[in-house]
Amino acid sequence: MTQIRKKITELDPARRPLRFALSYVLVLTVVNLVWEIAQLPLYTLWTEASLAEKTFAILHCTIGDGLIGSATLALARLAFGGRRWPAQHYWRVALAATLLGIAYLIFSEWLNVSLRGSWAYRDAMPTVGPLATGLAPLLQWVILPPLVFLLTRKARLF
Repeated sequence: MTQIRKKITELDPARRPLRFALSYVLVLTVVNLVWEIAQLPLYTLWTEASLAEKTFAILHCTIGDGLIGSATLALARLAFGGRRWPAQHYWRVALAATLLGIAYLIFSEWLNVSLRGSWAYRDAMPTVGPLATGLAPLLQWVILPPLVFLLTRKARLF
């Protein structure tokens, strides 16, 4: 592991933000894949869809999670990161990216569950707030981005 850290610290400082961003998005996407699989029984898809449809839904949602993670990180970095990020303002960007992810999640769940009917919760899914956001997807965006920021920081990928 020290060899990897040494190689990373030898990187051109201008490339460190890109290295970090790619690492963050990759790890975030993998942990979101695990979360998507774990929370699937809380959606009607669990009892109504074929294995192929479930697999497609998991992959579709996981790719979407990766894209959301990329977009929220990019926006947070532009707004709060500065030229020396991630060496400076790391947690400010992490907090902003997490809050942007949560905001998007709440909007997306409302749009797709309440308005479009693209997917539905089973009775086992607790909901919160005035928009009846599913607790599992909400916790996904409350827990996973900060966890991945923490892990990436501990791994010193910048």
